[in-house]
Amino acid sequence: MKFSPLTVLQLVGLILIIAALVCSLSIPRFRRKTIFALQLWKWEVMVLVLICGRLVSGWGIRVAVFFIERNFLLRKRVLYFVYGLRNAVQNCIWLALVLIAWYCIFDKRVDRMTDGKVLPYVTKIWVCLLVGTLIWLVKTLLVKVLASSFHVSTFFDRIQESLFNQYVIETLSGLPLIEIQQEHEEEERVMDEVQKLQNAGATLPADLRANVFPRSGKLIGSGRHQKTPKAAKSPRFSRTMSMKQNEGISIDHLHRLNQKNISAWNMKRLMNIVRNGVLSTLDERIQDSTGGEDESVQITSECQAKAAAKKIFCNVAKPGSKYIHLEDLMRFMREDEALKTIHLFEGASESKGISKRILKNWVVNVFRERRALALSLNDTKTAVNKLHHMLNVLVGIIIVVIWLLILKVATTHFFIFLSSQLLLVVFMFGNTCKTTFEAIIFLFVMHPYDVGDRCEVDGVQMVVEEMNILTTVFLRYDNQKIIYPNTILATKPISNYYRSPDMGDAIDFCIHISTPMEKIATMKERIIRYIENKNDHWYPAPMIVMRDVEDMNRLKWSVWLSHRMNHQDMGERWARRALLVEEMVKVFKELDIEYRMLPLDVNVRNMPALNSNRLPSNWTACAN
Repeated sequence: MKFSPLTVLQLVGLILIIAALVCSLSIPRFRRKTIFALQLWKWEVMVLVLICGRLVSGWGIRVAVFFIERNFLLRKRVLYFVYGLRNAVQNCIWLALVLIAWYCIFDKRVDRMTDGKVLPYVTKIWVCLLVGTLIWLVKTLLVKVLASSFHVSTFFDRIQESLFNQYVIETLSGLPLIEIQQEHEEEERVMDEVQKLQNAGATLPADLRANVFPRSGKLIGSGRHQKTPKAAKSPRFSRTMSMKQNEGISIDHLHRLNQKNISAWNMKRLMNIVRNGVLSTLDERIQDSTGGEDESVQITSECQAKAAAKKIFCNVAKPGSKYIHLEDLMRFMREDEALKTIHLFEGASESKGISKRILKNWVVNVFRERRALALSLNDTKTAVNKLHHMLNVLVGIIIVVIWLLILKVATTHFFIFLSSQLLLVVFMFGNTCKTTFEAIIFLFVMHPYDVGDRCEVDGVQMVVEEMNILTTVFLRYDNQKIIYPNTILATKPISNYYRSPDMGDAIDFCIHISTPMEKIATMKERIIRYIENKNDHWYPAPMIVMRDVEDMNRLKWSVWLSHRMNHQDMGERWARRALLVEEMVKVFKELDIEYRMLPLDVNVRNMPALNSNRLPSNWTACAN
C-alpha cells in the first residue's frame, strides 16, 4: 500500500470517527444527544462514510483483486480490466455508499425541519456525482477494450521471448552453476569457522579479517548489516532477472506464463522490464586482489552486442574449441533450458554446436528486437494516453449535460441553443472527428504493424519508426522519413515482413539450349547439395525447374527455395542469396555451362563503282 498524505489523513479520520462513534453508542449522555432532530451517532456514520468510505472501498477492491487473481480461469482478460478499472469502481462504490447512507439516515422528519429546501438538492448532487462516475467507468472500459489486444495478445510472446533471451545472455556471461555453488558453500564454510573462532574468544589476524569482514567492520551474514555473498548476487544463483530491486521475475515463473494465465499485474511487470531495462552481461570475477566490485556491462549498441558475444563465447566454449556444444551450456543452466537455448541459434544443433559467428549474429538480433519492442511499447502507451485525453473532453461534456438535466437547470430554450451550437461544432470539426475515429479503429483494432516492423506500402519497403493516433512515421531504405496519415494507410494493402512466416525466394538464370542433359543433371545435383548443406539458411528440397524456352536458343531455369527466416532483416536475406549465386556461378564455370547468342549470317559484298555527274572530274579520276 502507498501511504500518501491523503491516505494518512483518511486513516487518522477513520480511527477518530470510529472512536467517537463507540463513545456515542456506549455513553448514555451522548446517545440521547440530537442535532436537527437526528441522533449524534447517525451524523457520525454519515461523516464516516463521506470521509473514509473511499479508503475502505479501496481495501475491499484490493481483497477482491487478490482473490480474482488466484482464479486461473479469469486471468486471460478479466484481470487486465480489473486492474485498469479498479479506481473507477472504487469511486462508484464510495459514492453509492454515500447515497445509501444519505437515504437511510436523513428521513422525512429532518426534511420537514428544513422545509424540504435542502435535502432534495443535496440528494440530486450525490446522484449527479454517482452518474458521472459511472459514465467515467464506461469510458475507461471502452479504452481498455481497444487497448487490451495491444498489451496482452500482441506483445506477450515478444516480451516473453525477449526476457528469456536476456536471461540467456546474463547466464552465459557469468560463472557456471557448479562454480557458483562451490563458491557459495566455501563462503558459508569460512563464515562458520570464523564464527566459531569468535565464539571461542580467538582474535583474527588483520589480513584474514580484511578478507572475511566487509568495510563496515561487520561479519558477512551477521545481523542487520548482513551482506549478500557474491555468488548469491548472480542471476544464475537466484534465477531472477530484474532491472530494479523491486521489479523482477524469476525465469521459472516466466516459463510458466502464457496468454491464458497471464495476469495484468505480471503483464505490467514484464512491460516495465522491457521498457525501462537494457540487456546486460555480468562479469563476476574479482577485478583485482584488493576486492573490486562486480562489473555489469550494459548492451546499448550493436558494437557492444558484438563485444558481449565474443566475451560469452570465450566464457562458455572450451579452450581451443571453435564451437559451443550442449554440454557447455549445461554447465550454466538446466538441461531443458540448455536444449531450448541451443534451438534459438540458427544453424546450431546438438551435434554441430554454436559457432562464434552464429552467436554474434544472435546477440545483435536480440539487441535489435529488444530495442524495437521497447519503442513499440512506449509508443503504444503514448497512443493510449492520447486516446484517454481525447475521450476525457468528450465524456466531460456529456457529464455536464446530464448534470444539468438531473438538477433541472436546463430548459427547452437552453437545449435548442445547445443544439444549434452542436451543429456548428459538427460543421467545423466533423471531418476531423471522422478522421480521428477511423485512425483509432485502424490503430487499435486492425493494428497491421508495430514499431520496428518492415512493411511494404505502394511497392516501397520501409521500417515503422513511430506510431501516433493520426499518423505513422516510416523510415525508408535511404533513412528518409515518410509520414503517412493512418486514414490513408487504412485504404492501402500493407505487406508486413516481420509478421510473415519463413519466406521463399527465387533465382532465375538462362543456359544455352545445346547444353547436354548430363551437365544439367549434375548442375541440379550440386546446387541442391549446396542448399541442403546450408540447413541453417535454407529449408531442404528446393525446386529447380525449367520454365521456358526463349528465342529458340536459351532455356530459362528457376531455383525456388525457402529461407529459414522472413525478410524482416533484408540485409541478411541478400547476403544469403549472394552466397548461393556465387556457388551457382562456380558450378556453371566448372561444368562449362554458358549462355551463347544466336549465330548471325553476315554477307560481305563488293561496293559498286562510284559514278556521279555532280562530282568534279578530278574526283572521278581519283575514284577510278
